[in-house]
Amino acid sequence: MSDITAGSATREPHRPAHSGGHSHGGHGHGLFSATGHGKGGPASKFVTVAYGFWIFLLSDIIMFSAFFAAFAVLSKATAGGPTGKELFELTRVAAQTGLLLTSSFTGGLATLATHRRSMAATQFWLLVTGLLGAAFLFLEVQEFAAMANEQAGPSRSAFLSAFFALVGCHGTHVGLGLLWLGTMMAQLWVKGFRPEILRRLHCFGLFWHALDIIWVAIFTLVYLLGASP
Repeated sequence: MSDITAGSATREPHRPAHSGGHSHGGHGHGLFSATGHGKGGPASKFVTVAYGFWIFLLSDIIMFSAFFAAFAVLSKATAGGPTGKELFELTRVAAQTGLLLTSSFTGGLATLATHRRSMAATQFWLLVTGLLGAAFLFLEVQEFAAMANEQAGPSRSAFLSAFFALVGCHGTHVGLGLLWLGTMMAQLWVKGFRPEILRRLHCFGLFWHALDIIWVAIFTLVYLLGASP
């Protein structure tokens, strides 16, 4: 027997063991009787849905990376208009940051409540999460309106175009997340802790935490650096 043949005869560590030998057509029982618990079988629905949603989040992060790159290139292209130092109110932005980070914490408390199957606690913490997110969005809209009143809209300069595109895209995600949250609260109330409802709540939690991470980057790279001398 050659070395290649001998090597192929050994069982590969990532393949499941065949308990009953090979049947006709290559359909051995060992391969198809795997349970999915570390024995090579298919993953659970919860795992596959979460994995697919992670891929969506990665694609979303790639999109935000393009917005960040555009802002970095255009941050000095003010065309004689106002700069970030003149426009940004760090007190309001700090309040927005506190609201969004706190909403992520309350969202985590809602997840813990789902593990206990406590309807009242889950709905309460989801509601608090939604209210904090709505307050964040209100402050952002207020900031945009103040800039527009000062003739500092997105058409004023390339810098402001990049700013409104990046921050506005994040705000749009927060608004869509609030709609998703309200829908999930209604579905949870009507259908209870069904497996599909828990999967959707898990995906919402991933989405909301990702928005927090992106906002921390915006707060640091756009507002703090933009307001510095």
